[in-house]
Amino acid sequence: MPPSSSRWKKLFLFCLGLAIGTAFCMKWIESSFYSNNELFTIIGLELFYTEEKLVSVLKGMDAHVKSLLRSHLHFDFAFMAGIFPAIAAACMMAREKIGHAGGRRLLFILAALQTVAWGFDILENCQLLTWIDKPDIGERLSMFHFIVASKWIIALAGAIAAILVLLSKRRPKIPGKIEIKSLF
Repeated sequence: MPPSSSRWKKLFLFCLGLAIGTAFCMKWIESSFYSNNELFTIIGLELFYTEEKLVSVLKGMDAHVKSLLRSHLHFDFAFMAGIFPAIAAACMMAREKIGHAGGRRLLFILAALQTVAWGFDILENCQLLTWIDKPDIGERLSMFHFIVASKWIIALAGAIAAILVLLSKRRPKIPGKIEIKSLF
């Protein structure tokens, strides 16, 4: 294993551990998300609720649930510090497994784009934290949904590409090396 591959693997494992640990904390908190006597979800707040539903959920939370939602969003900041670098590291490990220049470039771009996804996730959380205190959504919901959807697309594209390459059995072809295939 080349030295750089070992470093990417160490970064990947550390960040994955951070992401998994914080994900457990967030999942545990989510079971208490009630507004207007109905359970609500983070993914609903992020992508699927209409403006009316979002405002209803935000206004229907008691002080305890607002506090839990804030805690969840703060754990999410730590989760981001794990998941996006983990995806980037996985892309870089996969990049070392590919000999084709175009594929290597694509994986590098997907790794670099994780910083954009991370920035979008930070914007998303900051907006939700603002709306908890003042649920004045206005015309920002469509831009908010665009940012959240973009974050998901970038993160999933990087994760899926890396996983597919890392699970493949191909090894990089070394330029100039002649392979002799046996007939037996």
